[in-house]
Amino acid sequence: MTGAGDESFITAVKPLVDAMGGEMLPPDEAGPDDVVLSWEGADVVAVRLPQLADSLDHILAAMERKRGGPLADLDRKAKQEVVRTLEARGAFSVRHGVETVASALGVSRFTVYNYLNRQKES
Repeated sequence: MTGAGDESFITAVKPLVDAMGGEMLPPDEAGPDDVVLSWEGADVVAVRLPQLADSLDHILAAMERKRGGPLADLDRKAKQEVVRTLEARGAFSVRHGVETVASALGVSRFTVYNYLNRQKES
């Protein structure tokens, strides 16, 4: 049974879990790869982290929501900024990351690689 403090803790961490694309579940349902969060000495909630590829899709969807529309509608400079942000977040270490980002931006893989190379040169 969870107490009022536990509910407050769960409410506090939920935006972070949602931003990561994770899932919250009872601690007794946690698997070996889940992260169990404790508060005041008791296990309160388990967090199931997304697969990296799912996480990239989640990040792209969040970026679209934040910008108010499809990333493909952005101008070139804004797309370059998106690529910089995604590289800083490790998006291109995910298998098919470049292809996924290129598709979301409405550009070719070659263009994404050009944006990445420009970044390294500056």
